Parts: sequence; C-alpha cells; structure tokens
Amino acid sequence: MGSAWAAGSEGAAEHTSFFADPESWVAIAFLLFVVLLGRLLWARLSAMLDKRSADIARALGDAEKLRNDALRAKADAQRTLDEAAAEASAIVAQAREEAQRMQQHAAQHLETAIALREQQALDRIAQSEVAAAKHVRDTAIDLALTATRTLLREQVGSGKAETLVDEAIAELPRRLH
Repeated sequence: MGSAWAAGSEGAAEHTSFFADPESWVAIAFLLFVVLLGRLLWARLSAMLDKRSADIARALGDAEKLRNDALRAKADAQRTLDEAAAEASAIVAQAREEAQRMQQHAAQHLETAIALREQQALDRIAQSEVAAAKHVRDTAIDLALTATRTLLREQVGSGKAETLVDEAIAELPRRLH
C-alpha cells in the first residue's frame, strides 16, 4: 500500500498544476514575505541612511558656517589689531613730537629765564653801583660840609659872617643833591 500510494502520488504529481501544489504556495508566500520584509527593511534602512545623510549635511553646513564665522572673526581681529598697531604708532609718533616740542619749549624757557636772571643781576649791580656812588657822594658832601663849617668857624669869627656861612652851608646840600 505504501508503494501504491507512492506510485499514485508520483503519477498525480505529474498531472497537478503548479498552483495546486502546496509547496508552490509556500514558496510564493515565502517569496512574498521576503519581498515585503525586504521592502520594509529597505524603506527603514533607506530612511535611516537619508536621515544620517541629512544630519551629516547639516553638520557639514554648520561646520562650514562656523568656519566662515571663524575666518570672519579672524579677519576682524586682524583688522582691529592692524588698526590698534597703526593707532599705537600714531600715538608714539605724536608723543615723540610732543616731547620734542616740550623740550624745545623748555630750552627756550630756560634761555629766557637765564637771560632774565642775568638782566636782573645786571640791574641789581647797576642799582648797587648807583646806590654806592650816591652813598659815596653823600658821604663826601657831608664830609665837605663838616670840613667847611669847621674851617669857616675857625677863620670867620664875627656874628654876621657866621650867619652868612650858616645860610650858605644850609643851601649847599640842596644845591649838590
């Protein structure tokens, strides 16, 4: 019986269609499962790869933007540094000019002060000379008057002559000064 059934099965297998065979349906179902599973996996894998690609592109864009910002900041910093260096050079040059101008002014002021003090010293010397000459002249006049009085008193003894002499002596300082 087993061999008849096996023999009958073999003959029946030859006469059955492809769609009547359960193994064909299993194979078709398996292929459909694999295709659907593949499509789902492919869709998810593709979405993950697209998302990853978008993240990488965004990161590259951000990096490029940061790079451009950094280059701009570097250029701004360099420009600021150049401006500061130029300004510092200008300040140093101006300070040197001011120091030189102040030095020249101080030298002129010193020369003026020296000339003024020299003139003041000469004026004081001249005043001292004038005062000394006046003192000598006054002293000489006083001595001459005293000598004249003494001499006249000794030589002229009368009262009238004495009055004339006293008047002349009294006027003498006024005339000599």
